[in-house]
Amino acid sequence: MTESSMKKLASTLLDAITDKDPLVQEQVCSALCSLGEVRPVETLRACEEYLRQHDKLVHPYRAAVLRAMERVLSSRASELDKDTASTIILLASNEMTKTKDLVWDWQQAASGVLVAVGRQFISKVMEELLRRLHPGTLPHCAVLHTLASLSVANAFGVVPFLPSVLSSLLPVLGMAKQDTVRVAFCSALQRFSEGALEYLANLDRAPDPTVRKDAFATDIFSAYDVLFHQWLQSREAKLRLAVVEALGPMSHLLPSERLEEQLPKLLPGILALYKKHAETFYLSKSLGQILEAAVSVGSRTLETQLDALLAALHSQICVPVESSSPLVMSNQKEVLRCFTVLACSSPDRLLAFLLPRLDTSNERTRVGTLQVVRHVINSAAAQMEDKKPFILSSMRLPLLDTNSKVKRAVVQVISAMAHHGYLEQPGGEAMIEYIVQQCALPPEQEPEKPGPGSKDPKADSVRAISVRTLYLVSTTVDRMSHVLWPYLLQFLIPVRFTGALTPLCRSLVHLAQKRQEAGADAFLIQYNAHASLPSPYAVTGRLLVVSSSPYLGDGRGVAALHLLSVLHPNIHPLLGQHWETTVPLLLGYLDEHTEETLLQEEWEEKLLMFLRDTLAIISDNAWICQLSLELCRQLPCYDEAPQEKNFLYKCIGTTLGAASSKEVVRKHLQELLETARYQEEAEREGLACCFGICAISHLEDTLAQLEDFVRSEVFRKSIGILNIFKDRSENEVEKVKSALILCYGHVAARAPRELVLAKVESDILRNICQHFNTKDPALKLCLVQSVCMVSRAICSSTQAGSFHFTRKAELVAQMMEFIRAEPPDSLRTPIRKKAMLTCTYLVSVEPALNEQARADVIRGCLHSVMALLPEPKEEDGGCQKSLYLETLHALEDLLTSLLQRNMTPQGLQIMIEHLSPWIKSPRGHERARALGLSALLLRYFLEHLRVSALVPFHNLGLLIGLFSPRCADLWPATRQEAVDCVYSLLYLQLGYEGFSRDYRDDVAERLLSLKDGLVHPDPAILFHTCHSVGQIIAKRLPPDQLISLLLTMFEALGDPEKNCSRAATVMINCLLQERGGVLQEKVPEIVSVLRSKLQEAQGEHVLPAAQHSVYLLATQHCSAVVSSLLGSPLPLDSHACMLWRALAVEPRLAAQVLGLLLEKMSRDVPFKESRAFLLGRTPDRVATLLPLSATCALFEVMSTSAAGPAVLELYPQLFVALLLRVSCTVGVQLPRNLQAQERRGASPALAARNLEPCSSAVDTLRSMLLRSSSEDVVQRMDLEGGWELLRTSAGHEEGAARAMAEHAGPRLPLVLKTLACTHSSVYENQRVTTTAFLAELLNSNVANDLMLLDSLLESLAARQKDTCASVRRLVLRGLANLASGCPDKVRAHGPQLLTAMIGGLDDGDNPHSPVALEAMLGLARLVHLVEAWDLRSGLLHVAIRIRPFFDSEKMEFRTASIRLFGHLNKVCHGDCEDVFLDQVVGGLAPLLLHLQDPQATVASACRFALRMCGPNLACEELSAAFQKHLQEGRALHFGEFLNTTCKHLMHHFPDLLGRLLTTCLFYFKSSWEDVRAAAPLFTGFLVLHAEPRQQPQVDLDQLISALQILLKDPAPEVRTRAAEALGRLVKLA
Repeated sequence: MTESSMKKLASTLLDAITDKDPLVQEQVCSALCSLGEVRPVETLRACEEYLRQHDKLVHPYRAAVLRAMERVLSSRASELDKDTASTIILLASNEMTKTKDLVWDWQQAASGVLVAVGRQFISKVMEELLRRLHPGTLPHCAVLHTLASLSVANAFGVVPFLPSVLSSLLPVLGMAKQDTVRVAFCSALQRFSEGALEYLANLDRAPDPTVRKDAFATDIFSAYDVLFHQWLQSREAKLRLAVVEALGPMSHLLPSERLEEQLPKLLPGILALYKKHAETFYLSKSLGQILEAAVSVGSRTLETQLDALLAALHSQICVPVESSSPLVMSNQKEVLRCFTVLACSSPDRLLAFLLPRLDTSNERTRVGTLQVVRHVINSAAAQMEDKKPFILSSMRLPLLDTNSKVKRAVVQVISAMAHHGYLEQPGGEAMIEYIVQQCALPPEQEPEKPGPGSKDPKADSVRAISVRTLYLVSTTVDRMSHVLWPYLLQFLIPVRFTGALTPLCRSLVHLAQKRQEAGADAFLIQYNAHASLPSPYAVTGRLLVVSSSPYLGDGRGVAALHLLSVLHPNIHPLLGQHWETTVPLLLGYLDEHTEETLLQEEWEEKLLMFLRDTLAIISDNAWICQLSLELCRQLPCYDEAPQEKNFLYKCIGTTLGAASSKEVVRKHLQELLETARYQEEAEREGLACCFGICAISHLEDTLAQLEDFVRSEVFRKSIGILNIFKDRSENEVEKVKSALILCYGHVAARAPRELVLAKVESDILRNICQHFNTKDPALKLCLVQSVCMVSRAICSSTQAGSFHFTRKAELVAQMMEFIRAEPPDSLRTPIRKKAMLTCTYLVSVEPALNEQARADVIRGCLHSVMALLPEPKEEDGGCQKSLYLETLHALEDLLTSLLQRNMTPQGLQIMIEHLSPWIKSPRGHERARALGLSALLLRYFLEHLRVSALVPFHNLGLLIGLFSPRCADLWPATRQEAVDCVYSLLYLQLGYEGFSRDYRDDVAERLLSLKDGLVHPDPAILFHTCHSVGQIIAKRLPPDQLISLLLTMFEALGDPEKNCSRAATVMINCLLQERGGVLQEKVPEIVSVLRSKLQEAQGEHVLPAAQHSVYLLATQHCSAVVSSLLGSPLPLDSHACMLWRALAVEPRLAAQVLGLLLEKMSRDVPFKESRAFLLGRTPDRVATLLPLSATCALFEVMSTSAAGPAVLELYPQLFVALLLRVSCTVGVQLPRNLQAQERRGASPALAARNLEPCSSAVDTLRSMLLRSSSEDVVQRMDLEGGWELLRTSAGHEEGAARAMAEHAGPRLPLVLKTLACTHSSVYENQRVTTTAFLAELLNSNVANDLMLLDSLLESLAARQKDTCASVRRLVLRGLANLASGCPDKVRAHGPQLLTAMIGGLDDGDNPHSPVALEAMLGLARLVHLVEAWDLRSGLLHVAIRIRPFFDSEKMEFRTASIRLFGHLNKVCHGDCEDVFLDQVVGGLAPLLLHLQDPQATVASACRFALRMCGPNLACEELSAAFQKHLQEGRALHFGEFLNTTCKHLMHHFPDLLGRLLTTCLFYFKSSWEDVRAAAPLFTGFLVLHAEPRQQPQVDLDQLISALQILLKDPAPEVRTRAAEALGRLVKLA
């Protein structure tokens, strides 16, 4: 590239730098950088010249040019010669100082250029910068900024110049009046000082290792004097901060004596600024640097400033740090660093200041002070060693603070103390107790706000921090072991530490294990020496009870059991071996479960078994009595934990049961009765469990103690011997009664059975029954529970058979009274469940109930349970669902128990009669329950059936009729149960017929396999299964039961549950089909019933039966039925449609019906023309009624699969008639009365079909094709939208063409003969339809097979001059169809076909003629099949004729022409004439650019065409690239592909560069933005891969000018690509 071209290129880009779009501007800068990468010097000179010549260019664009220069210099500065470097330095210096005002973006860019050059030419840059420092004149702010940046970027290069710089700057410091200038000075002095400190710290790498701090001390002090004494007093906050930030590093360079001299002024001056600035990070940072400098020189003045320093720093540390600003957190760190410096130098003064401030009540002061104390303990441990007692004593008041922030800070201080030996001092135990107290905090009292930097609020809570601290101190601080053991044990028992049990246990386990490792003497606890420690009995009871709720408190059950296991030597010496095996089993059980899966009762039983085994091993009555005493003492500790208190009662009962002293047992039982909190339900239950467990070993004593208590004055409501009860109200006495009654129940349930029977009526029930007249619900529940437990105890006794229960009837009546008192629609208490369970036990006890009592029990219990609301879901409460299920199971057990007492058909009938109203209930949940109970009772009856003589099961038909329609109930569970009922009834019938119980009937067994079909919600599957059930019933039902079954099912037709009604119709039809022979005389009656049901029903409940009736009638009176149904009003309702479909059940009848309907459809004209309302308007066409009705009826008949044979038989007549019907009804309207109905909307009973004449005909044609096994035709039409096209005038002929006429098969001649009369029809639609049909015939080989090809071609050729363009277009399509229908015939007719197609290209004057489009599509199909010679003669003409279509505005024309071009290339592979090859080369660039066409189909065509062009270009690499990147369906990275293509083009076809670039220039003006953007991209890649020798082909000026125009394009993407291309033109420079 010549100098002028390079200059023009750079100038063009530089002119574009003013683009408003930031992305374009960035690309222009990148292009300049690209130029700079290749020609850095020329590029930089051009930029320099541009800026120099465009002096008035606004600063944002000047800054952009300077940034581009900086990017070039960052990688190419080493290639600069000194002259260029000097020029650039001068330019940047001028740009930087052009205006005295601060224009930061511009001046920073210029400064960046100087810094980039300064990395290579530091001397020249410094020389220029020093030149800008005029004596007696203030320097420019940007100059100062540049000097500061250079000090950081090249400290070793700048520091040697610092004396000169400082000597120039210091004299004018006093002249700086503007704050911005002063800030720049401060920043420069800060960076100079930092650079000097870096230089001095790395003298081994410095160019001059002799440099010392003294070289800068004087100058820095002079600067310090101005900054501190003058500028620091400014009112401008930004300046003050800049001064302070500079003073920090400067203080290290001051002479020692000067620093000592200035400290009395410097420190107060800095501290005073704390009050003036909100953000104090820079102040604290600088203060820390000053303090470090002062300490490093051993300053004595610092002592005099300590008070002020400490006060200021303390106020800073007390600032809350909730702010999200990182500067606030950084300030805290810097302040603490200052405290560290002071702690190391003056520890006594520091503590004297800090510790008194711990006594203040101010939250911020206390938290801040604690923070400093913790930091000092950690960072100045050596200095604080002898101050430990003072620090500990000062923590007294903070330990009492209730503020959560203070607590958190105290815990952190205690943690630090633990690591540094503070807690071993006197007073350390108070710290440990404080930590445990915080571990016991309840979660709800934890703060909601997260701590700083914490994502989880709970992780930073006081409790969480305390727990972590306790564990870490216990496990990681070895020196704390002897402090914490066994001291922590004393926190296990007190209630206030309950929340801390888990961390306490874990820490104690770790400490105990360490003690065990140290030896037995170290581990065994000397209780005499530790009076405050809990006893072994207290520890055992406490840990065992808290383990009953193992997942509370972060899993305290596991921790407690671990500790219990570890402590066994300190509890009892005999427990070691047993606990070593049993405790791991308990822990393993907890590991296998979660809080959700753990069964509480099972877990408690395991713990009680563990306790029983432990007591058995100890076998020491005194030890056991002491344990029981301790357990009783702990009862008040669990008043707020009812579940654990309940378990504690069980532990007391277990312990008392193991005690051998009756006096102790009686005494404790009396105390429990006197001290129990009877108002609490859980405690009443726990007390009863305690008495029950104790009664296992001490029945007599337990009953005696209860009897004594019952005789007390409590039940007489007067002052008695138990003063504790003297003020109790009536309600309180009821609670006491409840507890006593429960105690009796649990005693009866748990005591030995052989001893209970003798005590039931005399001692137990006597004290229970006297309270039955209560209305208190709690007492009522306790009564029912206790009676239930007593009844169960009687039944489970081995002597129950001989036991005569005299109170049985009384108890049953009382239970039924309780059940009737419960609300029938809601389940709130377990009273009815317990009462029914009690009745179940009582029923089996002698004497038996009378019939009336049995009926009352059944009726009352069913009414109490069946009417309940539906089963609650899990989300409604697991307890409620569990209660519901348990209540239902109780009812089941009761009913089976009652049935067991009367195992006869009459007894079964009685039970079903009670259930029958619920089986027919309109509420689904009631039906489901009733069917479930029925199935259960039938199974039970069948399993226990004993037949001694053959007797008829006379109720079989009635029962099956009751249950079988329920096989289609809406509730799946009901359906399953109904099948089970039928199954059981059939086997009951077999049993009464004499078959053995183990006999399995193949027919009946099929019912079980049908249950899966009842689960499926699909109605078709469901009712098919019902039909199968009906078949099985029909095969096994005795003849005498058939009529009763049918009558019962007829009643079911009116069932409010529609599904059951439908199931009844299905089963009725099945019975008529299977057993109709014996009911021949009943057929008219049955049909009449079904017709009446059809009129009454809304929907299709009885339609299957009605269809059957119509079928029977039509076999005798077909014509009358057809005529009658044709009189049905349009549109047909759903009933009429279903009745029409019933006529297609039998093929012979279907053919007869179809023939009659065709006759009716052809008898009348398809439409009538009405006069136009307005002059000049086309007359309306209105459909005639009879053909329209016949068309609708044909659709309904042919929509049935059974009509298939009849449709095939009449295929030619049906196909022709319906195809012509479609063509005749396009645009035809409905009669006005039907239009009004359409507007009003169809009623729900009407079929959902379009009555519009053409749509109706199309639907019927589609149905006919489906029924004639032409599913592939229908599927293709569905996918391609052919049916919708048939309904419209515009697309009618295309839809007709898709009818796939070849499927007419052997009947095609008849079809063509029928169509012959319409070829010359005066109606255009008919001509279009027949032409489309003929054209489609050629798409199949059937025309050739039937020797119709020549006649079809002649017929189509004759229509080439038709006045209708659609007909001419369809003619060309038909001729092209020969390529797929008869490809072997194309060569013979090649000249004729090509002539027609090429003629079509020139059809009319319309540039977007659809005939021309069809011609291109047809040629694409034919070119591969005609003779090469025939094609060659017109090849060039075709290529030239289609070339303009490449850039057509119509997407279809672009697609078709480009694809045809690809096909022409494909045909010419290996034999391409030069004239055509020239067309290929000429089309290459358009095809590549149209890959970015906005239309996907055009881009796809370009892919195909390029793949086909590849072989003709005789370049394997290019062809391979086309094949690799342009495969259909593969994502195309256009830039990557274009880059590869251009590389191969320039390598193999270098002479094409100029031609390709010329084509690109044409597309620079494309109307499509994407194509317009692709053109400069193509240009850039061509140039990128061009060789210098190809430069003559390129008119660089023209190209640059064109790209220059594109840089003004409205589309940003186009401008971006143009800039990118310009950047690549540097290669041709």
